[in-house]
Amino acid sequence: MADIVDTAVGAGSFKTLVAAVTAAGLVDTLKGKGPFTVLAPADAAFAKLPAGTVESLVKPEAKATLTGILTYHVIPGTHHAADVMKMTSAATVNGQSVDIKVVDGKVHIGDATVVTADIVCDNGVIHVIDTVLMPK
Repeated sequence: MADIVDTAVGAGSFKTLVAAVTAAGLVDTLKGKGPFTVLAPADAAFAKLPAGTVESLVKPEAKATLTGILTYHVIPGTHHAADVMKMTSAATVNGQSVDIKVVDGKVHIGDATVVTADIVCDNGVIHVIDTVLMPK
């Protein structure tokens, strides 16, 4: 089994996320012991952002903002779908909580919907989401 970063790279649908994690200097953290639950926006989720958003966020001067956004997608510990479905919110690594609700059997985390759950990695689990979450 691979760690969260190698799993995301291998999947091929997280090129923007991997580039953002690299720009923010979080690769070593997400390759670390964890465990982490990562709410991973696929490339299609990043594509929904206004034009130029990703390009401006990966610039060195935006590193703090980018780090804040990315750490809002990470929940400490391993939380599989069955656990997440019982939660109403979760504290993220950036210190803010994200709301969780289940509607018609689908898990909604903030403004995002989980499209693929429980991609198990050596140091945690990935849940693929369809929208990039923005901290308050």
